[in-house]
Amino acid sequence: MTDVQDDLARRLSDVRKARGWSLEDLAEKSDISRATLSRIERGDTSPTAVVLGQLAKAFGLSMAELFGFGPASYDAKVGLRDQPLWQDPETGFLRRSVSPAVSGFRGSVIEGTLPAGAIISYSVPPLPDLEHHLVLLDGNLCVTLGDKRHDLQTGDCLRFRLNSPNSYHAPGPDPARYLLTVITP
Repeated sequence: MTDVQDDLARRLSDVRKARGWSLEDLAEKSDISRATLSRIERGDTSPTAVVLGQLAKAFGLSMAELFGFGPASYDAKVGLRDQPLWQDPETGFLRRSVSPAVSGFRGSVIEGTLPAGAIISYSVPPLPDLEHHLVLLDGNLCVTLGDKRHDLQTGDCLRFRLNSPNSYHAPGPDPARYLLTVITP
């Protein structure tokens, strides 16, 4: 398991314990089995992006806050080697925390790379009214927010408040690479 996966497993366990929740409590709130949650917290398996979305919703945190990679204090510069990279084991989606969530800032920036043909769907947003600014750097990306579909090409920007089920599809033929700025309300 990578350092990022170790950190994520530890973070998920710490967040659950800080709330005083048992694995059974979290299973009920997230609709993820207790056994799966236990394997994730032990680092035996890496959660998928969809599972992380369910956990973020259960904890009432943004995905960036769920990852929790930001230090208690921050340096103005975040070097490339200090930007954690996580890969979804199901879709191959790569998530790089360009500007991780830190105390005192409401925003974070991630770079996402979704392989051609891959789709990630979230049934509910983790927090209401999360402000998003997505800039497509390479490829094509279809973003569906509720029942509204947005087809993006390189250079397009999509800005929205996330309040509905949503999905991201890289129709190909190349991967879709984008920067996403997320600002908590």
